[in-house]
Amino acid sequence: MSVINAMFFASSGNILAIILNYSLGYLLYEKTKTKLFNSKIGRASYDYGHRYGYAALLLSWLPIIGDPLTLVAGVLRLNFIYFILISATLRVLRYYFLTLML
Repeated sequence: MSVINAMFFASSGNILAIILNYSLGYLLYEKTKTKLFNSKIGRASYDYGHRYGYAALLLSWLPIIGDPLTLVAGVLRLNFIYFILISATLRVLRYYFLTLML
């Protein structure tokens, strides 16, 4: 299997995973919005997430914290197009740089 194929399939799987995480977060918002907005801390967290959500997505390529960040992006209902542009690009770049190390 060539390096390009490996990079393609690894990136595709990661992009599908972040779309699934975003979708689950999007659905989770419906279940938690009442509790979220009735709490002072919940409302502040929601506002903070909207203020810094796209900047936080710059860390979404990291192995341990990346998946929870993509889930939170769905809960915050960040713009899906921007979410994909940031997160997917970083996931592809991660595998690109890994292939350069081979």
